[in-house]
Amino acid sequence: MSERLYLVAYDIRDRRRWRRVHRLLEDAGTPVQLSVFQCRLDKRRLDSLMRGLAMVIDPAVDAVLLADLGPAASAGAGIRSLGVPFVPSRLETLIV
Repeated sequence: MSERLYLVAYDIRDRRRWRRVHRLLEDAGTPVQLSVFQCRLDKRRLDSLMRGLAMVIDPAVDAVLLADLGPAASAGAGIRSLGVPFVPSRLETLIV
C-alpha cells in the first residue's frame, strides 16, 4: 500500500482528551508544532487513526484537521515555510 503524508492539526478543549489525542498522534507521526503533527500513513493506518481519534474527541467542542499532502515519497515540494524549515518525515526501517 502506498503511504501519503498528512498534516494533522487539532484543537482539543479538555486537557485529558488533549493528552490522549497527543499520544495517538505521537504513535502515528512526528510533531511539527505543539498541536500539529505530520504522519506517513497508508489507508489501513489512516483508518485506524481516524477511529481512535473519533473515540477520544468530543465532536461538539473539539476539532481535528487532517490535510493530505500527497504521496509520502514526494511530499513537501509545494510546502512553503518561514523560520525553521518544514522537513517531511522519512520512512525509517526498524530492525528488531
